[in-house]
Amino acid sequence: MALFMHGGFAPDTWYRLDASEELPTDGQILMSLDDWHRRAPLRSHAHATLSPATLSNVAFGVMLDPDDAVEEILPDLQHFALVAIAFPKFTDGRGYSQAGLIRGRHGFKGQLRAVGDVLFDQLQLMARCGFDAFEINDAATIRLLESGRRPDLHHFYQPGIGRERPVGTRPWTRQPEV
Repeated sequence: MALFMHGGFAPDTWYRLDASEELPTDGQILMSLDDWHRRAPLRSHAHATLSPATLSNVAFGVMLDPDDAVEEILPDLQHFALVAIAFPKFTDGRGYSQAGLIRGRHGFKGQLRAVGDVLFDQLQLMARCGFDAFEINDAATIRLLESGRRPDLHHFYQPGIGRERPVGTRPWTRQPEV
């Protein structure tokens, strides 16, 4: 597994917390959505067994599976420094929609990471949907990125997150609603 972000490979500083493990007192912790819900006191600190001062040294991340509803994390979105979205198969595109909602509609500013079956040909579209980090397992994709190949186009004809051709220079495309 390799983490690709900001145009290069980087070490992964996030620890994946197993459901049976105790919460550490510091670090960057990635947990499943079910585990986040199970540890509900972390969210409110109202009934927390750990004091809010102890929790201040922990950065939280949550992993969404394709069938998890984005609405389940919205009340807690401000608590997350990382939202990871699983792509169990390259043919499963639900993660693109989840990313678009989280980054575009709900304005998430933290790291949005694609995890799982992430392939070279998907990286550009994933970035257009709001992903800024990619956990890559595919050896061919890793080789292409290591050799300096980048899936980058400079102009886009559809609206999305990122650069697109200026309005008025593409009369054949969809017009924004007023």
